[in-house]
Amino acid sequence: MSFLEYRVKTAPTGFSKVFALNWALVLVVTAVAAIGWLMLYSISGGRLEVWAEPQMKRYVLGLVLMFVIAFTPIWFWRSMSGMAYAISMILLLIVEFFGTVGMGAQRWIDLGFMRLQPSELMKVTLVMALASYYDALDDKKISRPLWVLVPVALIVAPTVLVLMQPNLGTSIMLLVVGACVMFAAGVSFWYFGAVLALVVGAVASVFLSRGTPWQLLHDYQYARIDTFLNPAADPLGAGYNIIQAKIALGSGGWAGKGFMQGTQSRLNFLPEKHTDFIFTTLGEEFGFVGAFSLLILYGLILVFLIWAAVQNKDRFSQLLIIGVAVNFFLYLAINLSMVMGMAPVVGVPLPLLSYGGSATLVIMLAFGLVQSAIVHRLR
Repeated sequence: MSFLEYRVKTAPTGFSKVFALNWALVLVVTAVAAIGWLMLYSISGGRLEVWAEPQMKRYVLGLVLMFVIAFTPIWFWRSMSGMAYAISMILLLIVEFFGTVGMGAQRWIDLGFMRLQPSELMKVTLVMALASYYDALDDKKISRPLWVLVPVALIVAPTVLVLMQPNLGTSIMLLVVGACVMFAAGVSFWYFGAVLALVVGAVASVFLSRGTPWQLLHDYQYARIDTFLNPAADPLGAGYNIIQAKIALGSGGWAGKGFMQGTQSRLNFLPEKHTDFIFTTLGEEFGFVGAFSLLILYGLILVFLIWAAVQNKDRFSQLLIIGVAVNFFLYLAINLSMVMGMAPVVGVPLPLLSYGGSATLVIMLAFGLVQSAIVHRLR
């Protein structure tokens, strides 16, 4: 019996797929999303239709999308990986020439009913493409230079396009996620050591290029770095966001001020309170207890993902789940570090909480792929 025949014969069929789903993951994801709806309701001053209701509709759509993807065999998604990556690249090119501009960046495609951000989609399709590549590659070729160049090209191409938008946060995520999938696939550590040396050189070049004709970053990106290093230097300008975010988090204390009682958000001191800085509103209204409870739920999601990767015997599924887990962790790590002043503000949303259609739908799409790997794993 061939490997493909084995996969088909051992996979659940019909209604049995429903029982094969990881329902604990579905419940925890829904609980996190529900906390986001409460926060959006509070931030809007008790108006459901402003942010909470649209976000609920997007989540329901995402949930349906997740189930459809989950019940579709994982080997189908493996065969579609190359096409999915190509479509994402085409969408990124469309953004470059015809994209919608918002807040100084050209990152979206206006579809009428929503604005699609292709860089969010690329976070998943890149993982799919890399997982498919290493699933088909012979183990002896994994660390050979010629075969390392292919995944490097797959990672660098979208990263450059996203950086041109400009979107530094997503560019960093694409690089890190791609590198993690390569490392999990077994690429030699020496390559990563060489890349680390290049990163150190690149960071030095970024700082040395400031103010020169060959300046590598935009002025606003340098301003974000300055704000990160010393937000008090410009408390009413570039440092305002971070200072107000810290005030909101600190004022929440142990148990918070209470639901819809957050003064920083209700009085509009806190900028971008419904997107990048939504965690500070949670901290202000529910304090350390509420914030830590949310982190526990996020931790459970990561545990479910890691356990699913460990249990799976299919190489494509393992690498896919690892990539999704790293992606999800980076969302958390970058956003939380950002709002607490531990990293520059780079515009990365908090998954399932921050208001936004593209990020929510793509995250649910990624969880659908994970569920497909779980439902159709080798038994």
